[in-house]
Amino acid sequence: MIRYLLLLALAGAACAEKARFDNYRVHSVLPESEHHLRFLRELEENNDFLFWNDVRAVNASVHIMVPPHKTAQFQEIVDFVGLKSEIYINDVQKLIDAENNNPAARSGIFGWNAYYRLNDIYNWLDSLEAQYPGVVSVVVGGTTYEGREIRGVKVSYKAGNPGVFVEGGIHAREWISPATVTYILNQLLTSQDPAIRDIAENYDWYIFPSFNPDGYEYTHTTNRLWRKTRSRSSSLCYGADPNRNWGFHWMDGGASSSACSETYAGSSAFSEIEARSLSQYISTIADKLSVYLSFHSYSQYLLIPYGFSNAHISNYDTLMDIGKKAINSLSQRYGTKYVVGNIVDVIYVASGGSMDWVRGEYGTPITYTYELRDTGRNGFVLPAEQIIPTGEETLDSVLTILQEARSVI
Repeated sequence: MIRYLLLLALAGAACAEKARFDNYRVHSVLPESEHHLRFLRELEENNDFLFWNDVRAVNASVHIMVPPHKTAQFQEIVDFVGLKSEIYINDVQKLIDAENNNPAARSGIFGWNAYYRLNDIYNWLDSLEAQYPGVVSVVVGGTTYEGREIRGVKVSYKAGNPGVFVEGGIHAREWISPATVTYILNQLLTSQDPAIRDIAENYDWYIFPSFNPDGYEYTHTTNRLWRKTRSRSSSLCYGADPNRNWGFHWMDGGASSSACSETYAGSSAFSEIEARSLSQYISTIADKLSVYLSFHSYSQYLLIPYGFSNAHISNYDTLMDIGKKAINSLSQRYGTKYVVGNIVDVIYVASGGSMDWVRGEYGTPITYTYELRDTGRNGFVLPAEQIIPTGEETLDSVLTILQEARSVI
């Protein structure tokens, strides 16, 4: 109970002052045996330390944030168990302070040299509707616990196009995701590159930069590293993981029933209004969708369904083939290396995700989840100077996916 009260004090009350992470370190820990994996999973479930990525497999690094007052305790733990550990980030707060330290963020001009608040993103979306009448229309895909709209846009140059759904920001702290989604949207509207014009005008686009607006705002105002929604239940802890709450194989592995866990799946499938209302909206356009793309960070993966099982879906070979071509395209510009594969094979079991629900419920043929830059040296706190390079290389890969998809949809 004391631990839960402490967690509540850190991340709970909205009136609390902004959380700081001075001298918090992120350690990269290497499990070398099944014993190490079991130990790390127990440590994660205890909520004593914040795990930045999940415990995956032997010889797959686990990134754990350690507060300064627990440094000695953490070192004793890894020494006792025999875990190899190195410091990846020496001071999380310094990264946070530098992440968005760009005058462009205060200029009032929306762009991609800084990270922006939710209202700035929404105002920009609204401006596109006025700037591109008959092409861009603002749509509301759902609502949030705190009463915000989940706002996006539809981009359509002509009737009869196959549909592409793009979601970003379902995990609040992954700021590079909404930034990349808005970058891609802007290029679809403004680029004169013939290949980009081709996919822009021959697909209908449904683009939502932030699937978790309450959480995203909370990362700006109160706790930069908040992941979940901001709902309240009978528990002392806030929120659920909105990417474990969808009603396809809900709680079928890789999710927690503990309300204080980062991967808490909610009290039931679609208990979170964000997931529930978005699923209802997607259902109204599902027959139009041929492609579903979800953007997360970090780790540089391109993932295909499912998250609850590594059993191959019907068009697994096709998705793998397209995915390999896509990550090759992505690597050409800056040399950024991705890995493609089934979620369970590549990272870990994670049930109840949005992409799995879309694929499982409607059979949408082309479905991928991106884990964007980087591999952990900045983690969730990717400097704003990397927004444009991330957007450029990601759009290169999206272009390949949509070009290749034409032969199979």
